[in-house]
Amino acid sequence: MLKTLTTDFELDLESDVLVIGGGPAGTWAAWSAASSGARVILVDKGYCGTTGCAAASGNGVWYVPPDPEARETAKASRESLGGFLSDRNWMDRVLNQTYINVNQLAKWGYPFPTDDEGKPYRRSLQGPEYMRLMRRQIQRAGVKILDNSPALELLVDEDGAVAGATGVNRQTGEKWIVRSQSTIIATGGCAFLSKALGCNVLTGDGYLMAAEAGAEMSGMEFSNAYGISPAFSSVTKTLFYNWATFTYEDGSVIPGASSHRRSVIAQTLLQQPVYAIIDKAAESMRVSMRLAQPNFFLPFDRAGIDPFTQRFPVTLRLEGTVRGTGGIRIVDESCSSSVRGLYAAGDAATRELICGGFTGGGSHNAAWAISSGYWSGKSAAEYSRSLGEHKTQRLVLGVGEVVLQSGSVACRRRHRSLATDEVIQAVQAEVFPYEKNYFRTEQGLTESLGKLNHLWQELRSSQVRSDKELIRAREAAAMVATARWMYSSAIERKESRGMHKHLDYPELDANQQHHLISGGLDRVWVKVQPLESTEKSLSKIGAAV
Repeated sequence: MLKTLTTDFELDLESDVLVIGGGPAGTWAAWSAASSGARVILVDKGYCGTTGCAAASGNGVWYVPPDPEARETAKASRESLGGFLSDRNWMDRVLNQTYINVNQLAKWGYPFPTDDEGKPYRRSLQGPEYMRLMRRQIQRAGVKILDNSPALELLVDEDGAVAGATGVNRQTGEKWIVRSQSTIIATGGCAFLSKALGCNVLTGDGYLMAAEAGAEMSGMEFSNAYGISPAFSSVTKTLFYNWATFTYEDGSVIPGASSHRRSVIAQTLLQQPVYAIIDKAAESMRVSMRLAQPNFFLPFDRAGIDPFTQRFPVTLRLEGTVRGTGGIRIVDESCSSSVRGLYAAGDAATRELICGGFTGGGSHNAAWAISSGYWSGKSAAEYSRSLGEHKTQRLVLGVGEVVLQSGSVACRRRHRSLATDEVIQAVQAEVFPYEKNYFRTEQGLTESLGKLNHLWQELRSSQVRSDKELIRAREAAAMVATARWMYSSAIERKESRGMHKHLDYPELDANQQHHLISGGLDRVWVKVQPLESTEKSLSKIGAAV
C-alpha cells in the first residue's frame, strides 16, 4: 500500500545509490558504487565498522587461488552438504571476485599474517581491523555515512521502482529521508535477538522492507542454524570445538556429539546439560589459537576457566539466516531483486547459489558478502546512470506498512498500544526451541505458524505511541515476518536437505531438488523454482542417495 510522505524530515538528502547496512556487504557495495562514479549514501543501524557479526570476531574467507584443482576441490566440498542446490557458475564467480577483492584489501594495507613458508595467509580476516579499514576506504571514496540511523521503510516511484528510504537517528530522534535512484539492502540476516555474538542488530529489517516493496525471498527453510557457545557467553565461534570432547554432567562422553553433529548436542540439551572441553588441541596449538581468535577466549578468562583443561557448560544459540542460506531472492548476476531499483547483498540475500541448503560462519558467507556487495554496488551505479537527466524529479511514496501507518485519529483510538517486548518473546518462543526449529515436524510447524500468524494480525492492529518505540516495533514485525516465511517454506519442503531436518520426512528426495520462493505479508505464499541445471545435478544426487 502506497502512502503520501509527510515533509517533517530533519534531514532530506539525494543520492544515486543508497546502501542500507554497514557490514562487509554494505561497505563493499558502497565502495564499488562510488568507484563507478556514483554519489553514494550509506545508512547503518549502528556505527558503520563496528556493528554486526563480522565486526565482532575473526572471519574465515572462501579464498582459493586460481588453481584448477584447488578450485574444483573447493566447489565439490560443499555440494553434498548443501543438498546439491548450489550453482557452479555462481561458485566460480564468487571465487574469482573474492580472490581479487581480498588481494585488494592487502593493497589497502590490511595486515595479513604469513604462513610457515613466509607466504601471505589470506583465508581469514579479523573483524575489527577489517571493518575499520572498510569504513576508511568508503570515506576516502566519497561515501556519506549516516551512523546510528536505521532505515524504516523503502520509497518507490509511480512505476513501482525503489527510489530510496526513510528512517530515524537512534541518538537524536531526527527523521531522515534519502531519495535515491537505486537502493541496496545489505542489512544482514535475522538471529531473532538470540544474544549470539554481533547479532543484536540483525533482526530481518531488510527482508521486511524489501517484501513491502514486492520483493521475493528464497531458501527461507534453510534458516535454522545454531551456533555452539558457552552457556555463560554470547560467543558462537565454533571452529575450535573441532578439538572438543562433549560430555554429560557426570563427565562421561556423549556418543556421536561433535561440532559437525550438533543435532546430537541439541537432542541431549532437551534432557540435560552438555559440557565441553577443548582437550584435543595439542599444547603447541593453543598459543596460535588464542592469537587467531582472542575474543573466543575472553569469556573463559573472565570466568577463570581454562577451556583446554576444564570442562564448561555449552548451549546452542539460534543464528537463523545469519548462518543459514535463505534471504532476498536475486534474479540475475547484477544481484538485483525481483523489484526494479532494489538490489540485495550479503546475508540479506540468499546464499543458496553457492552454498545450497547449508553453510556455517564466515567462509562462504564472507566471500559472498565481498562479492555480492561488489556486484550490487557496480550494478546499482549503472542502473542509476541509465535513468537519465530527469531521475531526480520522480515522485516517491512510502511503502512501509506494519506499525508505520498512523491513519486517522479515530483509527488510532481503535488500535491498541503495541507491547513490543511481548511480541519479541512470543516469536522467540516459536523459533528458539530445538524441538520446534532444529527438529521440525509437520505438526510443530503448523502449530507455530498458527501462533505467528496471530502475532502478525496483532501487529497489524496495533499502534506505537512514539517515534522512540518505532524502531523496536519494526524489528519485532521483521522477526515475525521472517519466521512466517521460514516455517511456511519448511512445511512445503517435505524432506530433509541441507540444514532443514524434517523428522516426518527424514530422507533426501531427488524429486524436491529445487528452490522454494516465498513472499507475501498478510498472506504468505510459497512456490517451487526449478534449478537451472537440474539434469546435471540430478545425476549427482542420484549417486548420493
